[in-house]
Amino acid sequence: MDREYAEPLDVAALARTALMSPGHFQRSFRAAFGETPYGYLMTRRIERAKALLRRGDMSVTEVCLAVGCTSLGSFSSRFTELVGETPSVYRARTHEDGAVIPACVARAFTRPRRTGPPPAP
Repeated sequence: MDREYAEPLDVAALARTALMSPGHFQRSFRAAFGETPYGYLMTRRIERAKALLRRGDMSVTEVCLAVGCTSLGSFSSRFTELVGETPSVYRARTHEDGAVIPACVARAFTRPRRTGPPPAP
């Protein structure tokens, strides 16, 4: 999922690969990662979208499609939920302060985080 974030999510195929039923796979995934497979995938997509938006050479719509989202509205809603500002506002902001930080540190620091209560067991 991390490498193929732009591809559609096929939970049944992932479950088959893990030799689990889809329901058990989703429960096990949530227990391990703290979010559903779809939530995890969207977090990776938003993480990549942030990097593309910081470059500034793509429109928000182009970024939305490049990371595998098909709905600009859903993409913008999820981006705003995870980042705290709209993709347009994020893109328009200056990002020069982060230019001197190594990419691996920047990724860890800017990784989108869910806020709110922890997932139920």
